[in-house]
Amino acid sequence: MREEVINWLKQAEADLQAARDSVTQGHYEWACFQCQQTAEKALKALYIHRKRSSIVTHNVVKTAEVLKAPVEVVDATRELNADYVMARYPDAANGVPAEQYTKEMAREHLKAAQRVLRWVKRFLK
Repeated sequence: MREEVINWLKQAEADLQAARDSVTQGHYEWACFQCQQTAEKALKALYIHRKRSSIVTHNVVKTAEVLKAPVEVVDATRELNADYVMARYPDAANGVPAEQYTKEMAREHLKAAQRVLRWVKRFLK
């Protein structure tokens, strides 16, 4: 496996751990962003592995669809996609993101990120 693929996958796993840590610390908006990043980096690893080139997008739904992910993985990316922007910017979230995200939302995002990462790892391990 190419080193670039391994590096993207390792960072996806590190982002997932950071998301778990953020939930523990009560930083739910940040956990949701980190979950989106987990999915994005995992999917990029698989894309590079399969296509032998990079994909330049933050749209995890699009990347999952290009990779012909099963519906449950695409659905997981739909849950995460908007958090690339909304979890970080008040103007995108129509308010303070830190005040809009809940522990339950973060937990659901963790499940979605784990679903994407598990699917990717099936092809990369």
